[in-house]
Amino acid sequence: MRNDNWKETYKNKIVPVDQALSHIEAGNKIFIGTGCAAPQLLIEGLTSGKKQVADAEIYHLLTMGIAPYAQDMFNENYRFNSFFISDNVRDAVQEGQGDYTPIFLSEIPKLFEEGRTPLDVVLIQTTPPDENGMVSLGVSVDIVKSATENASLVIAEINPNMPWTCGDSLIPIDYIDYLVESDKPILTYDLVEVDDTIRRIGQNVASIIEDGSTVEVGIGAIPQAILEFLSDKKDLGIHTEMFTDQLIDLIESGVINGSKKLVNQGKVVASFLMGSKKLYDYVDNNPVIEMHPSEYVNDPFIIAKQPKMAAINVALEVDLTGQVCADSIGHRFYSGIGGQLDFIRGAARSKGGKPIIAMQSTTMGGEVSKIVANLSPGAGVVTTRGDVHYVVTEYGIADLHGKNIRERSMALISIAHPKFRRQLLEEAKKMKYVYDDQIYVETVSDEDPERYSQCDVIADGTEVTFRPIKATDEEAMRDLFYSLSEQSIYLRFFQPVESMPHAKIMPLVSINYKKDMAMVATIGDIAGEKIIGVGRYMRSSNDDPFAEVSFEVRDEWQNRGLGRAFLNSLMNIAEQHSIEGFVATVLPKNKQMMSVFRGCGCKLHVEKSGDVFELSFKFNEKA
Repeated sequence: MRNDNWKETYKNKIVPVDQALSHIEAGNKIFIGTGCAAPQLLIEGLTSGKKQVADAEIYHLLTMGIAPYAQDMFNENYRFNSFFISDNVRDAVQEGQGDYTPIFLSEIPKLFEEGRTPLDVVLIQTTPPDENGMVSLGVSVDIVKSATENASLVIAEINPNMPWTCGDSLIPIDYIDYLVESDKPILTYDLVEVDDTIRRIGQNVASIIEDGSTVEVGIGAIPQAILEFLSDKKDLGIHTEMFTDQLIDLIESGVINGSKKLVNQGKVVASFLMGSKKLYDYVDNNPVIEMHPSEYVNDPFIIAKQPKMAAINVALEVDLTGQVCADSIGHRFYSGIGGQLDFIRGAARSKGGKPIIAMQSTTMGGEVSKIVANLSPGAGVVTTRGDVHYVVTEYGIADLHGKNIRERSMALISIAHPKFRRQLLEEAKKMKYVYDDQIYVETVSDEDPERYSQCDVIADGTEVTFRPIKATDEEAMRDLFYSLSEQSIYLRFFQPVESMPHAKIMPLVSINYKKDMAMVATIGDIAGEKIIGVGRYMRSSNDDPFAEVSFEVRDEWQNRGLGRAFLNSLMNIAEQHSIEGFVATVLPKNKQMMSVFRGCGCKLHVEKSGDVFELSFKFNEKA
């Protein structure tokens, strides 16, 4: 109910810092506001004031700025309990001077509401009141609003520098017991440096985000890199815990417009912000940006209502079965569960949704693989092997959803750093995750086969994706083989072939991309791609100037331009590997293949050899 006398009440509540904090008593449970909205004057006052509180417990989510209560000298005064570990308290947690509570971010407000975590005092930072006696929680609503509504005593740092944010971010001045005036600048968060490795991760993630998607993306190097590659997308929406400055340009350019969202349509939704003063000025009284509490933003059922929800989260390590550790390095707690599983599960329920785990393939200066045979001793699972869908590194994308352990292991090994792949494969063999005879293919460490991937419109007007074959394509290639008619099999292999078991097909998908190359043509998106053909060349040695070329295409896709597209792609790749020309053996009745080679644009040499034609041509001899 509106308080028409709020102005007088407001004046009477303004007190000095020490006086406000003097109402905190021994043994109190204190909540401190989140992120860049952390009330710096009040935090300073906890350890610099005249009255020292004993045995108080401090709760917080993600803290920025100072955290003097975490210092040794205040052990008898304060013990802190973090729902998410940030830089300024990490050492203290790992030394046992503070506690960590693992919990989904969406469920923290219930702890306050149900009294599992009773709060005596809340310290927050807000805007000054408007004409209706309401204040805005500004850049951090998250669990702050629930804490404020469920605490016995609320002390607020009132700061005119705090931007007024729209949405469900307002509380009445009546909720606040004591006010402390401040004109300190709101804490800012600087963008981190993004290197080429991180940028490749960002590009890989962006490649599976479709037009019309709603995106959850946080802060840090990988989210920054992802946003760099979204500028060519259309009609994106944002439903996320937090974001930073980089969203501004995407909103201003119209890439992000929220038009396809089914909930909060046209709005950018978040629960807290961390960025520069430019960001804070941008969101101030901006109706496009809506701030909502964590129990709403992180609710998996709300998230699931957004079509094509792309939830992007990070990991510290992933094992070969798909278990994701995101909150600890071994037994040393590093960050927190946060909202990872809230969004992973919400995106999984979304129509067309994509739950994504993105990470560098290595850590410790490249000396340690983040894809591991087994999680480190003490490491906890945040996202289970049953919840994981996509894992992305700078080396590619592994789609694990619905895949068996053998398929998962091979997919994850394929996106691990090349120098760790042999070791990972041997470990997988020992654990019987993969075939005992699984081939290890040595690849050049700087060879990036994905650079050969491209979308092309073939002669019949169909858009087809061409990409290098992978060891994980074994099942798909088997499906391709069994789709071929007896005639197609005979034209390709010159004899009837009735089966294609593992021992036969494994060498065909185990390519080192330098001596040999195989490109597959796929239709559909990466979640449901179907291989419709394969073109390959093979050399007898790395020094052989000629390679033998061949094609296989599903019967229903023959005579539609795939053969010509395969040949053009393989010629381009072959020239990059110092190959001078191609040779091929073709049955006379294979008129389609003869037509493809005659259209190669080079001078074609044809010789009859028994019952077959031997074809050859050099790339530099034009027709």
